[in-house]
Amino acid sequence: MEYRIDEMTASDWPQAADIYMEGIETKIATFQSEAPDWEDWDKGHCKNCRLVVRSGDKILGWAALSPVSGRCVYSGVAEVSIYISKQNQGQKVGTALLEELIRRSEENGYWTLQSGIIRENSASLNLHKKCGFREIGYRERLGKMDNGKWHDVVLVERRSKVTG
Repeated sequence: MEYRIDEMTASDWPQAADIYMEGIETKIATFQSEAPDWEDWDKGHCKNCRLVVRSGDKILGWAALSPVSGRCVYSGVAEVSIYISKQNQGQKVGTALLEELIRRSEENGYWTLQSGIIRENSASLNLHKKCGFREIGYRERLGKMDNGKWHDVVLVERRSKVTG
């Protein structure tokens, strides 16, 4: 399959939001119950390091960084979000996308990328590990889904070899 990785734009959000909803529906990708509109999503994510992977005009997945704090001492620390469409999982799309996100994060001065992954989401845990993230712990029964089920969240991080 041929694809390319581009910066995400507002016009990409409808397809990206559909992919996000696929993740929400799994009940192991996020504690969110609905995808936000573009304006709310845009406010919560870093202006750089927003990527989509596309084949032609079809978006296969997306990844972005969110700041972990407004304090300047944490300006190089960001939270990773990555979502791949159901039909494109298991095809190395996520690996290419996360590797590109890491590369661009280092170009933009990020020294630590972190993620909180629901313990049952073994595909995401494996992807992050494959891309150099290490498990640093977990938070027990951190969040409850709208179906009433509690989940542990595994904390992973990747320290840049370039900037920190």
